[in-house]
Amino acid sequence: MNQERNYEFRKRLDCIHQTNRRNPVLKPGKNEIEVSAGWSLYICQNPSPVLLNAAKDLQDYFFTSMNVSLLMKKSDNLSELAKTGHNCIILADKTQLKIPGAALSTPRSYRFIVENSKIIVCGNDCRGTAQGAFYIEDLLNLKEAPYLHKTDVKREPVFQPRMTHSGWGLDIFPDRYLNLIAHNGMDSILVFAKGVDKTASGYLDFNDLVRRADAYGLDVYFYSYIKSRKHPEEKDAEAYYDRTYGELFKACPEAKGIILVGESCEFPSKDPNTSGRLFGEPTPDGIPDPKPGPGWWPCYDYPAWLSMLKKVVRKHSSSAEIVFWTYNWGWAPEADRLKLINSMPEDITLLVTFEMFEQIKRGRVVHNCVDYTISRPGPGQYFTSEAEAAARRGIKLYTMCNTGGLTWDFGVIPYQPVPQQWDKRCKALLYAKAKWNLSGLMESHHYGWTPSFISEMVKARYWTPTVSAAVILKQIAKRDFEDGYAYALKAWNLWSKAMNCYVPTNEDQYGPCRIGPSYPFIFHPDINKTFISQEIPLPSAEHAHFGNLIVKTMYHPYEDPRQSPGQMRLDIEIRYLGKMRKLWQEGNVSMEQAVASLTGNKRENGERLALLGMFIHNCLTTTINIKRWYKLNRMLMQEKRPAAAGKILDKIIALGNEEIMNAESTIPIVEKDSRLGWEPTMDYMTDAAHLHWKIKQLNSVINVEIPKYRKSLSLFLNGS
Repeated sequence: MNQERNYEFRKRLDCIHQTNRRNPVLKPGKNEIEVSAGWSLYICQNPSPVLLNAAKDLQDYFFTSMNVSLLMKKSDNLSELAKTGHNCIILADKTQLKIPGAALSTPRSYRFIVENSKIIVCGNDCRGTAQGAFYIEDLLNLKEAPYLHKTDVKREPVFQPRMTHSGWGLDIFPDRYLNLIAHNGMDSILVFAKGVDKTASGYLDFNDLVRRADAYGLDVYFYSYIKSRKHPEEKDAEAYYDRTYGELFKACPEAKGIILVGESCEFPSKDPNTSGRLFGEPTPDGIPDPKPGPGWWPCYDYPAWLSMLKKVVRKHSSSAEIVFWTYNWGWAPEADRLKLINSMPEDITLLVTFEMFEQIKRGRVVHNCVDYTISRPGPGQYFTSEAEAAARRGIKLYTMCNTGGLTWDFGVIPYQPVPQQWDKRCKALLYAKAKWNLSGLMESHHYGWTPSFISEMVKARYWTPTVSAAVILKQIAKRDFEDGYAYALKAWNLWSKAMNCYVPTNEDQYGPCRIGPSYPFIFHPDINKTFISQEIPLPSAEHAHFGNLIVKTMYHPYEDPRQSPGQMRLDIEIRYLGKMRKLWQEGNVSMEQAVASLTGNKRENGERLALLGMFIHNCLTTTINIKRWYKLNRMLMQEKRPAAAGKILDKIIALGNEEIMNAESTIPIVEKDSRLGWEPTMDYMTDAAHLHWKIKQLNSVINVEIPKYRKSLSLFLNGS
């Protein structure tokens, strides 16, 4: 593989249809038809933008991927064509094909009919028709030939909406990326909103985005970054909120809805369990308040705030959906959380994170899922308790589930290649739908979505009739790895098994797991045996929304390292992460075997997956090493004997050199895949430049700071 410049991964996101997918050796099987030269693609005389885009896209797919040229035509009588047509594909909705569409009622559903010389896609609406056209592509991609089995099936989406942030760039949605999102079965996008046409990354014409997204069958949800500085009971509160939230929907009434989460849009609550102040606002006397801010507690007056927002928003957009997310207080007592849900106003949608706050017991040590992780598929007790409350009230229920393929387990990768873990989550989500009427999904946070074999598998699980993960994964593996498919399946299984050993702690997900081998190793103590708690700011891009602000470089356990008497949490974590790394490396070996005999596009795609596996392995090495580094630094601070302190310093140097080698081995990995080391809000944190910076920083510790400390320590301990 050639080296890539930064951001070159966007070229791959711009590619909707892979060239020359067709396997010329294959022939149609029994009960299969072939789409070949001379076939035509029919649509109605006045197609909607969604239908026209889907038809053009399908025409391009056949030409680009299957080397088949289709003539696209318009017809006044698609019903007659559906009866008598020959060598044709018909894309229509049930208003044009009343008989095939009679059984359709679910939005985005479609009927898919394959006959001797005819293919009919009849959608419940134009979005359903588009999804049916994409389904043709899915089937032919797996087949690697323009052959389809004769069938007549009705297909319906299991979850609506399926929302994602952008993985192209923060709040950036080029048309081709919108098309890619639609191809993968999602139906909605998320954009941060600070005000009218104001996003986290700057100016954006919201109405233009809504229009362009709609042309690909996608809705737009605002994710609120609007601070609320008035309590809803204040005299002029309605006018204030009409100038903020009301103005947003007055300017863009076609937006689908808005997501509200405490930390991003808190208000000055009167709840006595909170400080009543917004995050960052000082106390009057300068003394820190131990109470949480209103964004981190299920305040009794959130219902009044929601009622106010509902009033001003729906004055301008009567159908706008208001989605209330309880992410920030899943840790709070269940009684307080459920009291809030039971008092929520009508016609508000509840969003609950699927696995967060779940307890993980390893020996005598208990860890919590402090943020998003696929190490525990879920559902967690926090989700279950609130889902039950929502079901009792008949409240519409959504969840943050990350089935776009990525969590905060690793922060600067495109997706986590652990299909068996993702399928466990899919099964749990399907169970939640049956038990609590879970209906909608948020499938990524601001790290966005990148297409992968994971999203291909998830799409198959989220449509009825569903396809089992075992079946779809075997089909994908055979297609992508040919004779090496068994090695690929083994690698995926080993990586999935390894994920069960992951430890989702705050210090790791905000530290070494977030950025991997570019994470700095800070030398902690001074000669007075005190702890230097000083962060080293990572180099960050000027245009990055968060940059280095969401990476904590001074590594230390955020909670008490002793979770129970005589048991060190760090030792447990090192042991489990060591097991994970061992299994992960076994998976890497299998993936190398899977890729070995591939050629062309398949070789490049396989090598990119192998690089991802190697990058994650090196992230685990950094995470293990920083825990060992922390322990040695603490030992050094407690050691009073010069000779023993010198031996500890020798171990620290050896560990530092080991980590330098790990960072050096990561450089060629990120140079070959520019998506590795990047995240939309941080921008590049683990590209070659950052890895060289980390190596320079650690060399300075070894060659400057430690010798200086050793000399000073000798004088200090000898009483000089």
